[in-house]
Amino acid sequence: MAFSKFSSFRWYYTLNICSTNILIMVMHEYIRKSLTIDCEAVTNYIVERIREYLEFSNKKGGVIGVSGGADSAVTATLLAKATDNFFILLMPSSSTPKIDLEDSFEMIKFLNAQNKYKLINIDEIVSLFSNKIETNNKYVIGNIKARVRMIILYAYAQMLDYLVVGTGDKSELLLGYFTKYGDGGVDVLPIGDLYKTQVRMLGKCLGLPERIVTKPSSPALWEGQTAEGELGIDYETIDSILYLRFDEMRSEDEIVKMLGIPIDTIKKVDRLVKISQHKRLPPEIFRLSGRAINSDWRFPRRWA
Repeated sequence: MAFSKFSSFRWYYTLNICSTNILIMVMHEYIRKSLTIDCEAVTNYIVERIREYLEFSNKKGGVIGVSGGADSAVTATLLAKATDNFFILLMPSSSTPKIDLEDSFEMIKFLNAQNKYKLINIDEIVSLFSNKIETNNKYVIGNIKARVRMIILYAYAQMLDYLVVGTGDKSELLLGYFTKYGDGGVDVLPIGDLYKTQVRMLGKCLGLPERIVTKPSSPALWEGQTAEGELGIDYETIDSILYLRFDEMRSEDEIVKMLGIPIDTIKKVDRLVKISQHKRLPPEIFRLSGRAINSDWRFPRRWA
């Protein structure tokens, strides 16, 4: 792609929110077009892949945690299209914003799942863990919350003979913006190859409530937490960098010239991807034989 297709105009500005500087970028038209999806084709493909994965895994359905955000709303909708055998868990804590719980119930209604969900407040369980290990560190407790939710999801999956369906998107997976063996502890990630901006596009196409689709992303592991606030970069900027860096394999210098954003921002995103690689991989098995688990066995198969 010639550089002439990109203006040297700076497409970004800095916004201060709650004492945090967040770099906001107007997504370049080239990136926007590159990330535009055929909603019907993507929906049909993911729905069919969910059905196939359930069949190959010999499981009856899927259990999913719904948080009130765009990722879980889109994934739950795709799961419900793939199978009638789905179950939703709402697992709020004291740091869960009231609006998130309201939007979670809105999704229950949207999916006509009034008889297919369970509400479990996790505060008591989290307190037992944090008291036992004697910590009040918000980051440690935040990860405990994510892992408690994973335990509950797998308990229900076992009782129902379902798979745990994850809700992570490509942006968060690449950045490592998830808890290992927490929200990252799942069986399948249907939207894991869609960037955050693409998930929001798909959510609009699926007819999800606007408030949910456009809501700022947040795991809500502690009060006031937002993804963009914690990262210091908005998702349009993040997705632009990730796409050019890892889909088109552009160099940092090329991206600076293309988008006109500071190289330090690109280096920050690049570093987050590199240091989180271990979170995206199964535990390493040192190969000693001709066929090692994980290295050679990656997808559920039909056994002859």
